[in-house]
Amino acid sequence: MAEKTNANIGFEKQLWDAACVLWGHIPAAEYRKVIIGLIFLRYISAAFDKRYQELVEEGDGFEDDRDAYTMENIFFVPEEARWSVIASAAHTPEIGTVIDNAMRAIEAENKTLKNVLPKNYASPDLDKRILGDVVDIFTNNIDMSDTEQSEDLLGRTYEYCIAQFAEKEGVGGGEFYTPASVVKTLVSILKPFDNCRVYDCCCGSGGMFVQSAKFIQAHSGKRGAVSVYGQEANADTWKMAKMNMAIRGIDADLGPYHGDTFTNDLHPTLKADFILANPPFNYHPWNQEKLLDDVRWKYGVPPAGNANYAWIQHMIHHLAPTGKIGLVLANGALSTQSSGEGEIRKKIIEADLIEGIIAMPTQLFYSVTIPVTLWFITKGKKQKGKTLFIDARKMGHMVDRKHRDFSEEDIQKLANTFEAFQNGTLEDVKGFCSVATLQDIAKQDYILTPGRYVGIEEQEDDGEPFEEKMARLTSELSDMFAKSHELEDEIRRKLGAIGYEI
Repeated sequence: MAEKTNANIGFEKQLWDAACVLWGHIPAAEYRKVIIGLIFLRYISAAFDKRYQELVEEGDGFEDDRDAYTMENIFFVPEEARWSVIASAAHTPEIGTVIDNAMRAIEAENKTLKNVLPKNYASPDLDKRILGDVVDIFTNNIDMSDTEQSEDLLGRTYEYCIAQFAEKEGVGGGEFYTPASVVKTLVSILKPFDNCRVYDCCCGSGGMFVQSAKFIQAHSGKRGAVSVYGQEANADTWKMAKMNMAIRGIDADLGPYHGDTFTNDLHPTLKADFILANPPFNYHPWNQEKLLDDVRWKYGVPPAGNANYAWIQHMIHHLAPTGKIGLVLANGALSTQSSGEGEIRKKIIEADLIEGIIAMPTQLFYSVTIPVTLWFITKGKKQKGKTLFIDARKMGHMVDRKHRDFSEEDIQKLANTFEAFQNGTLEDVKGFCSVATLQDIAKQDYILTPGRYVGIEEQEDDGEPFEEKMARLTSELSDMFAKSHELEDEIRRKLGAIGYEI
């Protein structure tokens, strides 16, 4: 099994083995649903079995008492839904029915999951011999004993599936989930506290909520002390978020159904203490023409061709008087001037809402390599009239050829830098961090690209005298120019030989 890090889920190869077994038997979209359902059953059973054994060893007869599980935020699994029952039926013709019945039993015991879990395993389109082989892979090769550390397991598994099928089929994956490193960074900087309201207007599979609850629990609070509100437009992803919240013991209001946040805001009166979000990058069309007079556009009507500033203003609208926002955006939002976006950004900056901007490195996501920026927007900033800029593009480490990860030390460094800024004790570090005033930002035409403010990292003196270095570099440059002319002549000759002249 692969070593588990923030950048992976630890059993990618085993999932791909399962994919290869299913390959050619069902469509890719159905494969993802099959896998997610099995991950869900395997996950809740792993946590349940671990607690069950603890209760048996304690010898007080509470191993079948639902409360003995829920008090530990462990999902109580009905007997017919336990993985041992599913595994024992793997190579019987009834395996599909056994899994569907397991899903129904769980829904019967958990009203929040009614009509949420996949129940397509008995379908005649799914070869039961193949399904049995996949169950074997989950039984023998996928270890979920470390359930507490698995974070947003469902979302990240789904993202992995999307990325792999996109690569195999040569098409775009279409959606992605927020990397654990990014979520942990947002949460560590925002520091949600007990009895707070946390909101995500495009919540995906709920990873922001998982980390917020874990942060509160880790800092002597109660996991259940956070009030969670979310919305998600994609039906399958909304169901996955409901599953994710249920297995975490998080009581979340994700609305009665999936819905578009802009045209059907399911939490219209909510004012949240913390908003964490990773909205779809450069999303369009977003029905701007139906919302021209919307109360949310306090700083200007966002353009129809890009929803970035619609997301930002939607979040500001839902912020409590001392609330904080942490969101992920594509880098273009930092500097765009098109279609009025520059003017909206200017008004938000002049309202003194931008507390900090962090430029992140590439390759943090599974399915896209696009560089992103973290925005921190705060009402009632500690440092009035000032904004912190951090360039973290060189931070992190590659865990494999495609994926970058942040260590806990990296995340803590960013959180500590923010805290020092808020306390007024931060000193600028060339190439890494800088505190800018509103006047400084105005001089940069209200562009928020961190590189403009932090500058270039100071290089260590290599001891070579300036005159000698300049003579050497000038000579090397002359050699390069000469070589470029030779190459240009060679290209001209070869093109001329086939009848082209430039």
